[in-house]
Amino acid sequence: MMRGRFLRRHRVLVGLLVAGAVLVTLDLRGHASVVRTASAAVMGPAEQVVGAATRPFGTIAEADETRRRAEEAERRAARLAAELWAERAARAREAQRHRIEAAHPRLSLVHARVVAVRGDSVTIDAGTRAGIGEDMAVVTADGLAGRVVEAGPDVATVLATTASSAVTGVRVAGSGAIGTVEGRRDGLLTLRLLDPDTELRPGRRVETLGSSGSRPYPPGVPVGTVERVEPARDQLTRTALVRPAVAFGALDVVGVIRDAG
Repeated sequence: MMRGRFLRRHRVLVGLLVAGAVLVTLDLRGHASVVRTASAAVMGPAEQVVGAATRPFGTIAEADETRRRAEEAERRAARLAAELWAERAARAREAQRHRIEAAHPRLSLVHARVVAVRGDSVTIDAGTRAGIGEDMAVVTADGLAGRVVEAGPDVATVLATTASSAVTGVRVAGSGAIGTVEGRRDGLLTLRLLDPDTELRPGRRVETLGSSGSRPYPPGVPVGTVERVEPARDQLTRTALVRPAVAFGALDVVGVIRDAG
């Protein structure tokens, strides 16, 4: 189609050039005013035809080159953005590791990343090859995240403290009152104190009581903060709602407690 259009324009151009030659001959014979008027009428369309005949080829080539350069610039920008994102993510993970170490200076930790989330549990990218085993506590810089319930060579499964099946022995900081916390579906924890007469107020910090041999839980790891004290329902226990110290759904880098020191 483009070749046919070019041939038609070529024939028109040749005709216009012949007409131009005739007008030049008339000009040489003294018919100047007629020639000027006629030449304007002839040469104007001729210029348009010449431009139309030659422009598409240059324009197509230029457009292809412009598109190629734009695509290359987009690829370079995408690569640069990916590299910057990876660099920032690496720095952020390193900062989290330092925060975890600073928050738990007496604990021997194995750092790992969360690679999958499934309900009340997550999968981390470290397992028995890194010294991780079942019933090891998992922490962040903010506090207790959960415990390892299954470990393979290179991955492990961590059950959240907020899981409905999770029960953790705790102590209320400042008062020494002991009890347990259980997970709830709304993401909070239910605190049950063994002494119903214990004075309890919102804002009190709740920490791990500690397990025999510090496994799974060493003592003193933050679990959450009392958010609301519930009215006494019986004379045997005192209950309250606790806001977890760790946002389980936002986990990234964690520390697995290998040795409580």
